[in-house]
Amino acid sequence: MKNPKYLDEAFEQVSQELLETFLKKHKDYGKGNILDMGELGIAFRISEKFNRIKHLMTSGKAPTNESLEDSWIDIGVYAVIAILLKRGWFKKLDVKDK
Repeated sequence: MKNPKYLDEAFEQVSQELLETFLKKHKDYGKGNILDMGELGIAFRISEKFNRIKHLMTSGKAPTNESLEDSWIDIGVYAVIAILLKRGWFKKLDVKDK
């Protein structure tokens, strides 16, 4: 991770991290976990992540599993997946083989 000089560079760097997280987790989960519950399922997952963040921040407890930043990244990934789902792309398209 490099230190960007400009906000747009920082945004691009975080966007790349979201993509990398998505690809890593997509290999393990596939599409089924999203397609089973659709947008409502994504909303529940985001709610769970948000409640975890809120609990850790208000309790002062240190996370024992994933970091707070990991939870924020997961929320970002879920938000992008929700947009892909609404546009019909998540169901129709596959990940490009490298």
